[in-house]
Amino acid sequence: MIRPIVKDVFFLHQKSEPAAEQDLSVGTDLQDTLSAHREHCAGMAANMIGIRKRVIIVTVGMMNLVMFNPVIVKKDTPYEAEEGCLSLPGTRKATRYRNIEVEYLDSRWQKHRQKYSGYTAQIIQHEVDHLSGILI
Repeated sequence: MIRPIVKDVFFLHQKSEPAAEQDLSVGTDLQDTLSAHREHCAGMAANMIGIRKRVIIVTVGMMNLVMFNPVIVKKDTPYEAEEGCLSLPGTRKATRYRNIEVEYLDSRWQKHRQKYSGYTAQIIQHEVDHLSGILI
């Protein structure tokens, strides 16, 4: 289901709760909503569609990757980025890391640990920040 984008900063500043297997439909809603905003967006967190669960979606190449309960376990090489967000007007500066390693669960509830770099790493960091109530 395509859901409206939340712009309520008070809601977005609240920390998300861990996702459970019964939250798999949140991943589907994120897929649908990201597809509807594809020209302006490369990632999304569940709180952006009104659901305070630890679920994100990130465009990786030609596919979308849904991560349940993602945790950045390693990061290196900080830099300053200029980012936008569908939930907020304009752009803002943010400190990001060129290389990250993330642990997450997939839609089969299998655990993964994966390294990402560059733009994909930046998007993941932005969305994981959303889960902690951190906005750019």
